[in-house]
Amino acid sequence: MSEECTHNCETCGADCSSRQESGSMLETPNANSNIKKIIAVVSGKGGVGKSLVTSLLAVNAQRAGYKAAILDADITGPSIPKSFGIREKAMGTEFGILPNKTTTGIEIMSTNLMLETDTTPVVWRGPVIAGAVKQFYTDVIWNDVDFMFVDMPPGTGDVPLTVFQSLPVDGIIVVTSPQELVSMIVEKAVNMAGMMNIPVLALVENMSYFECPHCGERTNIFGESHVEETAARHFIPMTAKLPMNIKLAAAADAGMIELYEGSWLDGVTEMLNKMIKD
Repeated sequence: MSEECTHNCETCGADCSSRQESGSMLETPNANSNIKKIIAVVSGKGGVGKSLVTSLLAVNAQRAGYKAAILDADITGPSIPKSFGIREKAMGTEFGILPNKTTTGIEIMSTNLMLETDTTPVVWRGPVIAGAVKQFYTDVIWNDVDFMFVDMPPGTGDVPLTVFQSLPVDGIIVVTSPQELVSMIVEKAVNMAGMMNIPVLALVENMSYFECPHCGERTNIFGESHVEETAARHFIPMTAKLPMNIKLAAAADAGMIELYEGSWLDGVTEMLNKMIKD
């Protein structure tokens, strides 16, 4: 964005790189923010591990030398701060709200960083929740972020629609699990992305299998995987499988997700690497 930008597109010339099309619903980020790529992590239902996948992707991006950030758009069920062990409340200046930083420097904004306690319920109606998501983008100062990962609530309702219409999302990553019913519901999220003309970059199957820590044998506890056939049906170029892993679950519960070891999402990270270099 130009340093001389007035944030009023009616005063811009046609060649302005920051100019928004007439009728665009995109929100303008904080004047001090710089965000290169926005990736939304979505699913059609809850409990499939969107927050876990979001956290791991941000950790991977940070390890790869990029500046990562997480906008926790799951306003009523935020879990990102706990995974990273963040308990301090967000602070602000006259210029905007400052995101909290993890041990390795990942920037995070979540409702739990603004509530009195972690267990204070957010009892808000849809329009207020949607407004909060917009404010996390417009009022927070995101400092030179290469990848912003947006942890979405489940479904295809108010918040996903708000994110897709208000933020310049570059692509989505869909999270699923092996159950046939879940796969069917997740396809709703894929179809919604298609309706919004946002590319689906990858399909990640969580709880895909359990690997015995003693003999290495894999067991498909929730049934056979359908991730490849679902991806092929929707022309999704990348797939990944996350196992049920005791150490990974313990790291998230302890707020130490940045210490996880595993290469399950390396292919997705490499794809994002190519995206930002193109």
